[in-house]
Amino acid sequence: MMLLSVRNLVKIYTVGMVEVPALQGINLDVESHEYLAIMGQSGSGKSTLMNILGCLDTPTQGQYYLNGEDVDRMDENQLADIRNTKIGFVFQSFYLLPRSTALKNVELPLIYSGVPPARRKELAIHALDRVGLLDRKDHKPNELSGGQRQRVAIARALVNNPSLLLADEPTGNLDSQTGNDIMLLFQELYEEGNSIILVTHEEYIAKYARRIVHIRDGRIDSDTWNIK
Repeated sequence: MMLLSVRNLVKIYTVGMVEVPALQGINLDVESHEYLAIMGQSGSGKSTLMNILGCLDTPTQGQYYLNGEDVDRMDENQLADIRNTKIGFVFQSFYLLPRSTALKNVELPLIYSGVPPARRKELAIHALDRVGLLDRKDHKPNELSGGQRQRVAIARALVNNPSLLLADEPTGNLDSQTGNDIMLLFQELYEEGNSIILVTHEEYIAKYARRIVHIRDGRIDSDTWNIK
């Protein structure tokens, strides 16, 4: 089953009087239950592509279909719903609310979805349990290690049972050992049936994925399967 498809995707930014092409005709198909790494150096266009796939940005031209739906035809309310319920985001900087507990941070997407409090707590506890952090549910971010904070962020991304997990440099603020632990967690989530797209510039991180797409100068330079 096709999860997403992009055709002839172009993104051009205007800086003053100058047009800067970030993406120059990207074509990409991703099926459900894929584990894909998007690689590229700074300025290659990989983060721009991720922002478009996550419905955080719109292309200058081209088509993007998510679960068979034309994203370009969606209004702002529909896009907000997609971001909140269909896509789980994991970022390098965690983006946790500093005064809220791990449990309350994980509940946040459910609040936006209008889930009743008792059900919110139940789902958030389950998500924290999935990432091995249930015993830290009442701790605030400053009481957690970097790896634990990223696990909270992953639990928050999982709590709505999204179609797709998008991870942007998820180990960028972690030491090597903690980064490996987080990547092993992603491996477990993939084996449980989650679809994952990982954006990274680190070769050793990309090797955890099953498929690696390299982007150079806004174009796909290679698309290969990582056989394990």
